Amino acid sequence: MYKIGILTSGGDAPGMNAAVRAVVRTAISHGARPFAIYDGYQGMIDNRIKEFGWRDVGGILHKGGTIIGTARCAAFRTREGRLAAAENLLSHGIDKLVVCGGDGSLTGANLFRLEWDSLLAELVETGRIMPESAEKHATLTLAGLAGSIDNDLCGTDMTIGADTALHRITTAIDQISSTAASHQRSFVVEVMGRNCGYLAMMGAIAAGADWALIPESPPNLDNWEDKMCAVLREGRKTGRRDSIVVIAEGARDRHGNPISSDYVKQVLEERLGEDTRLTILGHVQRGGAPTVYDRNLSTLTGAEAVRATLDPDNAGKAFLIGTKGNKISQIDLEEALGLTQKVAEAIANKDFELAMSLRGSSFRQAFRILRTLVRALPHDPDPDKDRIRIALLNAGAPAPGMNTAVRAAVRLGVDKGHEMLAVRNGFRGLIRGDLIEQDWMSVNGWVNTGGAELGSNRKIPTGSDFYAIARNLEENNIQALLIIGGWSGYKAAHELYSRRREFPAFDIPIVCLPATIDNDLPSSELSVGCDTALNSITEAVDKIKQSAVASQRVFVVEVMGRTCGYLALMSALATGAERVYLPEEGVTLRDLQSDVQQLIDGFEHGKRLGMVICNEAVNPIYDTRFISALFEEEGGELFDVRHAILGHLQQGGDPSPFDRIQASRLALECLEQIEKSVAVGGSDSVMVGLVRSKINKTSFDQMMRQMDMETERPLNQWWMEIRPIARTLAAPVAQAVG
Repeated sequence: MYKIGILTSGGDAPGMNAAVRAVVRTAISHGARPFAIYDGYQGMIDNRIKEFGWRDVGGILHKGGTIIGTARCAAFRTREGRLAAAENLLSHGIDKLVVCGGDGSLTGANLFRLEWDSLLAELVETGRIMPESAEKHATLTLAGLAGSIDNDLCGTDMTIGADTALHRITTAIDQISSTAASHQRSFVVEVMGRNCGYLAMMGAIAAGADWALIPESPPNLDNWEDKMCAVLREGRKTGRRDSIVVIAEGARDRHGNPISSDYVKQVLEERLGEDTRLTILGHVQRGGAPTVYDRNLSTLTGAEAVRATLDPDNAGKAFLIGTKGNKISQIDLEEALGLTQKVAEAIANKDFELAMSLRGSSFRQAFRILRTLVRALPHDPDPDKDRIRIALLNAGAPAPGMNTAVRAAVRLGVDKGHEMLAVRNGFRGLIRGDLIEQDWMSVNGWVNTGGAELGSNRKIPTGSDFYAIARNLEENNIQALLIIGGWSGYKAAHELYSRRREFPAFDIPIVCLPATIDNDLPSSELSVGCDTALNSITEAVDKIKQSAVASQRVFVVEVMGRTCGYLALMSALATGAERVYLPEEGVTLRDLQSDVQQLIDGFEHGKRLGMVICNEAVNPIYDTRFISALFEEEGGELFDVRHAILGHLQQGGDPSPFDRIQASRLALECLEQIEKSVAVGGSDSVMVGLVRSKINKTSFDQMMRQMDMETERPLNQWWMEIRPIARTLAAPVAQAVG
């Protein structure tokens, strides 16, 4: 039977516990024996190694930090330390290792793997191990999980903990902004990131900060302080009541000299004459429960790490298990570490163009968006460039991030010299001609506001509505239409597109930006709003589980999604729910009988809580109330059953950083698509979205072909590939090992 060691090393990161849980349970389900190595490499040297069972990792999914501990170990950097580590691993029969940590931890792990042959030879020569043991465990197979809040490892889009840290930063700046505005103060906020400006840059975009300083792209000018203060001073003249500067701890100028947050505070006080406060967020960025993204990233990469190490073809190899878009990826660990080191070297050598290029196109695009959004006022219109009159509206149910998308579209559009008109109340407003021109300050303060300030509804035009819309487009000289919303908005856009022969006014670029918590749209793997909804669901379920465990209770929690199971499946994965009922799979009485029997068996053997996630449209008969009543009746005195319908809290709340950043990025792409089409006299109408983290633009001609029109959900649902993992990790022990 294969034996796999799991350790967490270096700085802790939210999501490490989810990774440990995934490695342990996936290993057991594959017939392997998992061993936890306490306190990182120090525990390996001190032989603090313990075999873990299924229940040892129960109830840890939502916890911050790492239950098996972490440490920075100087002894592992020595040959003698690595000899002791190898000897202790072999005493337990471990030759497969999963390491969750940053670049330093993974560099150490890879060195350990490369030295494995010589370490074993020396241990045999000195009589510390038997030759048979060395022969049996001749290679060390290594899987690295990128655990770092800085998001500074190349080879993966995101590292474990970065999304949670970004949540902490964004929440802090949101709260600081309100007190800063009350007193008309300036604030300097320092965030982590020694050689990576991801947190500072994305935090500034997500929170609507007024300036940001990152290691990869220092200010261009030697007198950058004057430029920064001029922008902030101009911002106050336009009506801003506060100024927020976000600085990464590793920020520096063009000459490589560090820029400290204390220095920035001093500059603002002296040159602006303003009351300025400094907030260093520090380790609050590392702490607390992980977000949904980090829980699921850790779970999926942890499960893949086990599969990779158990593959006989991978014996003696080392991989970084990461993510590319929404797909789990593998890259050679040495290659990933080499690229990461090149970024640090480029910054140290003051080759900042190389550093930015190594970060990738998405990083560079985000920086370009930030440079526009931090302006106090837009650029003056270019007289040689055509101005486009663009109308934008929300359509469909409200989704967190709609306001962020409107703000980004307006400001990016105005900065490009276009005329931006907002339509109030969706297509009803377009039918009535309720349009109002927007300027730079019209959307001030919208970046972190939930709901839809412009209003939104599910109105789809019919009959005479098309004539009214055509008239209003012509009277207002609208040259392009940007629709931010869900499926009803997409259908309405398609209706206009299909009637171009009847109404020439519709022969303009019509572009759709996906915004719905249901995540049920074609041409995009993720919609603006679904990340916020998932976090709202998970926060609620975490609290429900605390109530359930105190009373030996089963909860059946109903979530939204219409006929799409995205919210149900992903929230079940993030909360560790035992069962999830999806409309894609349906539910039968036989399923319910099997599930209730497993609950009974579990509670008879000491189980204290049960959690079931149910999509709102899983079955017209076997709905949430029916399932709850059935479980209550069959559970008898073993457990109580309650149901919770989360309802519209899933649509409410301030948008998550992920949704704010995605909304801003998609808004830019929509505007550039409109510009491209108008420039050639065209009227291309497309759906803009993200597929594998890359921008995807699909013609309206493909819209209906990508949808199952009976169920109104996409034909390609990438998240259903995750279904087996969710089922495996929630299975009872007997089923998992059987």
